[in-house]
Amino acid sequence: MFSFSSSALVDRPFDWAYQLEDLGYTGWEIVNEGRQKLTAENISQAKEIAETTRLTITIHLPYSDLNLASMNQPIWEETVRQMKGCLSLASDFCRLAVAHPGHLSPLGMQMPDKAWSQNILGLQEICDKARDLDMVIAVENMVNMPALLGRRPEEILGMLENIDRENVGFILDVGHANTNGNVENFLELRDRVIHVHIHDNHGWKDEHLPVGAGTVPWEKVAEALASYRGRMVTESRSLEEGRLSVLSLKRLLKRRP
Repeated sequence: MFSFSSSALVDRPFDWAYQLEDLGYTGWEIVNEGRQKLTAENISQAKEIAETTRLTITIHLPYSDLNLASMNQPIWEETVRQMKGCLSLASDFCRLAVAHPGHLSPLGMQMPDKAWSQNILGLQEICDKARDLDMVIAVENMVNMPALLGRRPEEILGMLENIDRENVGFILDVGHANTNGNVENFLELRDRVIHVHIHDNHGWKDEHLPVGAGTVPWEKVAEALASYRGRMVTESRSLEEGRLSVLSLKRLLKRRP
């Protein structure tokens, strides 16, 4: 069950999504950034794609200039408002939404416990909105940037436990884990995984390369996820690189025990 997602295509209209089925995809993850962000003006275009293709639609909630761990209350409220708004717009054709945890601002670095509490409260608010819309929230592990929350397995587990909602799970971003050198540690959480982001890198920055073009231990990933039956979302820089990742993934998965 392969889906396509790309933050590199957010400056383009939605029409390219009609090519996804021909490339071997059965799903599309809408990145709510740039021209892909769902609005009252463009929601009809997304609905048309959902209704005229067999693609399963998931969404990635917005993240640019937003912060669920913000110590600035108006910024925190705006973050939650925008995320809830995206859930409402997508609820007719989408059942799962991906959320980034917050990050530590300069003040948050001085008061990390308070920032953590803000992050948990924000995620709870989003989960409660999603529950009312019959949707699930998947919390994503983050890339190796010191201010970001959710870079380590224990942080993700702590978030899930503190959020304490039935409609929340873990999305494993394999590329993000590789930048932190803890892919295998994150794979130990495979029983909590409800969604997967797939891309490669060389372990030092978030390159979003095709599968096999970097240093991610894909054989170990495929083995650990042998019983996983959710979606695998290739986060690619282009449709062609997405196609290459799907081909590589299919070869890997055929070798699973």
